[in-house]
Amino acid sequence: MDGKYVIRAEIPGIDPAEDVEVSVHDGRLTIKAERSEKHEEKGRSEFSYGSFVRTVSLPPGAQEDGIAAAYNRGILTVTVPMSASKSEAKRVEVTSGE
Repeated sequence: MDGKYVIRAEIPGIDPAEDVEVSVHDGRLTIKAERSEKHEEKGRSEFSYGSFVRTVSLPPGAQEDGIAAAYNRGILTVTVPMSASKSEAKRVEVTSGE
């Protein structure tokens, strides 16, 4: 996608409103998810749990204020807008300590 940085995470079986947290701090995006399922049958109950945590360093030019996340069919897609301006290499002058 042009002008965007996209992160996808496969985390099926969760409720995105309750079980997922996406946060960004100091250029690092963190995705946390926790799944808990309860299966009940006559005379038997079964619980399964799982957690997911991933942290990704965002590239230079990432606009943290415009980050959006969407969950569809077990896939969490986080879209990070990138600034249009590209950083250019800068020459650094080397001075002598003499």
